[in-house]
Amino acid sequence: MPKPKLWWLLVLAPVPPILAALGEHTATFVTAALVIVPLAGLIGRSTDQLAIHAGPRVGGLLNATFGNVTELIIALFLIADGQIEIVKASLIGSIVGNLLIVLGLAFLVGGIRNKEQSFNARAAGVHSTSLTLAVTGLVMPAVFVLSAGKQTALEREAVSVTVAVVLIALYACALAFMYVTHEHLFRTPGTDERAEWSVRRAVGVLIGATVGVAVMSDLLVHALEPTVEALGMSKLFVGLVIIPIIGNAAEHGSAVLMAVRNKLDATLEIAIGSSVQVALFVAPALVLISLATSHHMDFVFATFEVVAVALAAVIVTLVSLDGTSNWLEGAQLIGAYAIMAVSFLFVQAG
Repeated sequence: MPKPKLWWLLVLAPVPPILAALGEHTATFVTAALVIVPLAGLIGRSTDQLAIHAGPRVGGLLNATFGNVTELIIALFLIADGQIEIVKASLIGSIVGNLLIVLGLAFLVGGIRNKEQSFNARAAGVHSTSLTLAVTGLVMPAVFVLSAGKQTALEREAVSVTVAVVLIALYACALAFMYVTHEHLFRTPGTDERAEWSVRRAVGVLIGATVGVAVMSDLLVHALEPTVEALGMSKLFVGLVIIPIIGNAAEHGSAVLMAVRNKLDATLEIAIGSSVQVALFVAPALVLISLATSHHMDFVFATFEVVAVALAAVIVTLVSLDGTSNWLEGAQLIGAYAIMAVSFLFVQAG
């Protein structure tokens, strides 16, 4: 799948470590973020090449596995730094951003170019159901905290771990449904693609880009707090809006490009599929991984975060019911995101 030409940003790779050594925190944050964008694109590009070599079934699983590895790496460094609320915000921001701004831009641009577009409504329905289950997983722990009175840390952890395990199991079931038992429902055009890279080159680029993202994420996280203070921004706004944009920039461009080419099934797989992966796999996996650190992350999200995801899921479900899209629906999705983003700007942690 073609990616935007952002490789020139890699020339900035030596800059963030130098700026960090000089104590220039804001500049370190900005340049590290810019370098992560093409590195995330390289991860996606190498994964796509490996997927072509592996065939549609294994390839689909590869894309599902590595689709959000950049966000996962950034979140792991944030957890290690004790920035749990920022991690939660970035997860919510990734889900909402993919559902509203990415899909909205794709529908808007694709609708202007092609007037009306169609997609596989059954496949979109499966994703919508998975999103509804993810919202259930977000809502119930929050309701538990609000209604169960005073809870112990052990009770919150027990609820969080149980929800995480169930959601990961449901994600595994969804993958089996999409790529094993009912793969014919999700097959998209373009299966005659030929790989441009060898397997060795694709694996090498994937490993190198992943290491690069890890290095830049470490610099980004350490510069986060001074940058937020210097710019006077809410830390949650950075988590809800800025970090998801950094991690998903290359994929955002690909989703819009597929819509322009009238390949809306691929667009939905990028936008909605990525949100499903974050909600059902990345977030629960971080809850379990955090148990091995000194900073445990629970599955209890703030009320406004849960409401944002629930509204986004409902809006996308309604839009995808008829299997068609147009530029007006795209504008409506973008408008919904703008309303949420301006609210996020003034939300403070805690």
